[in-house]
Amino acid sequence: MALLEENKGSPGADEGETDSITKACILDGFTEVADTRDLICSLPQVHGDMRPREVTTQKFKLILDRYQDQPHLLDPHLGSLLLEFVRNEKSELSLVHLSFQFLYFISKVRGFKRAMHRFPHEVADVLPVLNLLSQQDPKDCKTWETRYMLLLWLSMTCLNPFDFSRLDGILESGVGKPREPTMDRIMDIAKSYLCVVDSPRKAASLLVANFMTRPDVKQMCLGDFLDWSLTTISQTSDDSVTNVRVLDGVLQSLAKLFKHGKRDDLLQYAPVVLKCLQDKNFSGSSELLRKLIVKLSQRLGLTFLKPRLADWRYQRGSRSLAANLAMTKSAAPVTPEETPQEQEEYYDIPEEVESVIDHLLMGLRDKETIVRWSAAKGIGRLTGRLPKVLANEVVGAVLECFSFHETENAWHGGCLALAELGRRGLLMPSRLTEVVPLILKSLIYDKKRGTHSVGANVRDAACYVCWSFARAYEPKELKPYVNQIASSLLITAVFDRSINCRRAASGTFPHGIGIVTTADYYAVGNLSNCYLKISVYIAAFPEYTQAMIDHLVDMKINHWDGVIRELATKALHNLTPQAPDYMATTVLPKLLTMAVGPDLQRRHGAILACGEVTYALYKEGRKSEREVVDLISPECVDALKSIHQKVGTIELMRLAICGLIEKLSLSKMPFKNDPVISGWQWILDNTIETLHLVSSKARDDILSAVVSALMALCEEYYQTETGQADAETQVSRYINGLQSAQLLVRCGSALALGCLPAFMIHGKVEQVYMKGMCVVTQKDRTFSEARRDAIKSIAQVFVKAGVCANGTPDSCLCSENVNKVYELLLNSMSDYTTDSRGDIGAWVREAAMSSLRDLTLLISSSAPECMMACLAQQAAEKIDRYRAHAGNIFVHLLHSTEPAVPHIPHREELLIIFPVLDWKAPSHAFQYITQLLGLPEYQYHTLLGLTVSVGGITESTVQFSSQSLFKFLRKIPDNAALEQFEEVLLKVFRDHLHNDRCYESFVLYDAAVKSNKSLCSCSHPFCMEILNLCKQCKKTKDPAKLRCCISVFCGLIQFQGDVRKKVWSQLLLLLCHSGCAIRQMAADQMYEMLVTYDDVVNPEVLGEIIELLSNTNWQSDLNTLRPLRNQICDWLEVPQPQLISKVYISFSFFTQ
Repeated sequence: MALLEENKGSPGADEGETDSITKACILDGFTEVADTRDLICSLPQVHGDMRPREVTTQKFKLILDRYQDQPHLLDPHLGSLLLEFVRNEKSELSLVHLSFQFLYFISKVRGFKRAMHRFPHEVADVLPVLNLLSQQDPKDCKTWETRYMLLLWLSMTCLNPFDFSRLDGILESGVGKPREPTMDRIMDIAKSYLCVVDSPRKAASLLVANFMTRPDVKQMCLGDFLDWSLTTISQTSDDSVTNVRVLDGVLQSLAKLFKHGKRDDLLQYAPVVLKCLQDKNFSGSSELLRKLIVKLSQRLGLTFLKPRLADWRYQRGSRSLAANLAMTKSAAPVTPEETPQEQEEYYDIPEEVESVIDHLLMGLRDKETIVRWSAAKGIGRLTGRLPKVLANEVVGAVLECFSFHETENAWHGGCLALAELGRRGLLMPSRLTEVVPLILKSLIYDKKRGTHSVGANVRDAACYVCWSFARAYEPKELKPYVNQIASSLLITAVFDRSINCRRAASGTFPHGIGIVTTADYYAVGNLSNCYLKISVYIAAFPEYTQAMIDHLVDMKINHWDGVIRELATKALHNLTPQAPDYMATTVLPKLLTMAVGPDLQRRHGAILACGEVTYALYKEGRKSEREVVDLISPECVDALKSIHQKVGTIELMRLAICGLIEKLSLSKMPFKNDPVISGWQWILDNTIETLHLVSSKARDDILSAVVSALMALCEEYYQTETGQADAETQVSRYINGLQSAQLLVRCGSALALGCLPAFMIHGKVEQVYMKGMCVVTQKDRTFSEARRDAIKSIAQVFVKAGVCANGTPDSCLCSENVNKVYELLLNSMSDYTTDSRGDIGAWVREAAMSSLRDLTLLISSSAPECMMACLAQQAAEKIDRYRAHAGNIFVHLLHSTEPAVPHIPHREELLIIFPVLDWKAPSHAFQYITQLLGLPEYQYHTLLGLTVSVGGITESTVQFSSQSLFKFLRKIPDNAALEQFEEVLLKVFRDHLHNDRCYESFVLYDAAVKSNKSLCSCSHPFCMEILNLCKQCKKTKDPAKLRCCISVFCGLIQFQGDVRKKVWSQLLLLLCHSGCAIRQMAADQMYEMLVTYDDVVNPEVLGEIIELLSNTNWQSDLNTLRPLRNQICDWLEVPQPQLISKVYISFSFFTQ
């Protein structure tokens, strides 16, 4: 059964044809035949060694796993080499187990039913397999594959038509003791393995089915086995995992026995088994046992009924396509309605069948899907053997699952049962008038439960029902329902919340080719794409337009998920051009009624939809040069004006009203100088003032909605005919709001000022700038968000005010204020405020970079040269998002041509260095950033940014930034360039020596020393400067800073002369630091340093120092450690540190 034989292909195949076959996910054959054969042949050599055995096993599994989706490709290559290892009596036990493990891998991929037929199943194989199986330990968890495959093999040998008694011969062993019959041995093994906890239990159930159905066995052992099984079921509780596994094995064996056995042999036992199951009552058991009970019950029911194919069933042609094409109209199948009732075969139905059907109907309501699915299949199988009248009653019972008081489980089970009945032709066409409406309800079934909803499985099963109906009935039977079903399926395919339901519903419809190619499996995977694009294409077909609109209004506007409600309103906006009259006369009045209803979610969706539909109607009116009020009724106009007075001020309503204000303003509703404008303005201002009362999740959304609404409102209603502003007090209110004590009021006021149109801020530009600058320069942790929004506001105000070199600061960006604005933005790029949320100053830096880009593109000639260097610093830092933002702005300004940004230092070199790249990926970005270190104007800022990245905590950032830096250092061409780099590095150290954010910069020195051996000179001044700076930093109590100092000291040990002696003094002082963790850290790094640089210490004492450092507990008492530290000082010939006594002066001295 090994994968051994070569695939030789068809002898007449055209070799040139294979060249045109494109490679895809579908494999065209088993290409690893030779590799697999080599792995199998190597088993005798690798089975005894664990490492080669594991490598060989993993390679074999990896090859076979590729064929999980196309296992049939293995069929031509199934040979018998593995079984030769097993059948060879000289094979070692480990080789046998490994061979069975490989056989299990093959059966797992190909399926055990197909794989077991490859086993040899002659008479001579029974006893060897049985003997080998008897030698196995059922409790050995490492060799369960061996027992599993042996049980399958033994079950295959049981299919041979010979009497097992012929194998027994004389039932005496060689020593005169009686030998157990083969039949009893197999029975005992089967019973024992039905009670194990691992996979061989499933194989044992198949062994029971094949063994018990033999003619010679059923006469002698069937009754005893059933007695044992029923006794085990009745006496075993399901209160433990072990007992559940025992019941699972017994129930599996009974289910397969009644499946494969003959009815005449099992009919006498069926009532007893059914009564045992009813007495046991498995309703509270695990889902695995409940599924097996349902499975066994349906098999018992099929045993009670005679095997027959119902004459009354609905038949649609033949399963053969050729036979269907050959049929003529005169030979069309007779429909069930035309079959006379007296032709139906009547016979007595046992009473037990009713109990079985009742149990299956209860299984349709089970809480687990696997139980419901098994029950549905059982309903279909049993109904096919019932008379038409009784089958009709079963269908009626199934339809009761769709009652309004039933749970989603019953609806799902009912759908599965209807699909099975329809697929088998057991659901008559006359029932479609009752069934189709229920299926249409199932396609939109969605019930909210707490914070989530249920019903996705019901909708998915309803799609399966539609699939089965399309293949079960003639077109003429479904013709009256096609439009309803197609519309519902399309609505599900486009508007369902669940991706599985959308994909299940995307099938064949009228206009199928065009729709299926647009709403295919992958296209419906994106929810926004479905609502906003695919729906527009489908709505272009008139038969679907109104149904889609009605579904959005009735089902999605009031959906529990806010995202669905918002997408539904946008979809209504996009669908309005398909039916503008219907939207204006029917949909909009309905939405206005819903907008003032009692349901909060319905009100929210309806208000948003009113705005979207009105704005869409406005766009439609512009095409024919009509106003929006010409398309909608005066009653609707009045209702739109009064909505904001009736809906309240809770969070959802504020979002909805802001959206409505924005859309009505964009629609140019004739409300100018109307009191409604004052009401809208009050709502927007009040929302800004009360943002601190809103939940944190909704604040950003509400603030964004307020800004969008305010922008549209001001543009439409606050400009006079002369072009002046008609709302001076509003601007002053927002300017004063920048000084509010409430953070969110500051944020809202800043964003409001930034969205105001140019005519409203004319003459107030300087005032906005001064108030905004006060907010930005207030470096307080509390107001980081306000600084961010103020930066955005200042840039937006100047962009809208425009540029005029000779203008006044009150009206535009001019020569008097341009330098102040740039200074403010550049200073904001150095905001590194932190709190419990992390680096919150990054918000301000991001806003400053964006504003810098906008202003530079507006006044490119006045941009300062240091701007690009500051951007380079941000592009070299550690946070991926902000590094990418800075890098993209840097490249954008560099490559900008309209307008071109002048005064960029080293423009030509930068254009060569920076292509289009992925700034978020550290592996891609830092190799370009470090090239800026070679340009003097960028060196300081770039090195400062790299300081943070190299000393960061993100592994990828540290790795790639360090590698790029080392690469640059190794390429420094001469001493002059090296000295310049040293000066810049020292300047970075001095400027940020006491900056907690940049203390990692000391690690850069260690990198410089390791990368440039020319620094290792006792007379080099650079090392003395570094040493002095580290001595200043060593006074801190911050463990992180001290760790960096220790690292630098250990790097400085390479320098000879006075530097080395001073470094030893500092390190030995740290060995007796007051912090025990610092002492241990210093000892560990000194040990690593001495192992790395063994030439810095006299070889005669090197061993003693290393031994003392490694064997001493440096976290013990200082009085114990000081003599040991002093011993190291003597070995290194370094003066011992002297303990300075603290002098205490009595207070009485001053009083005398």
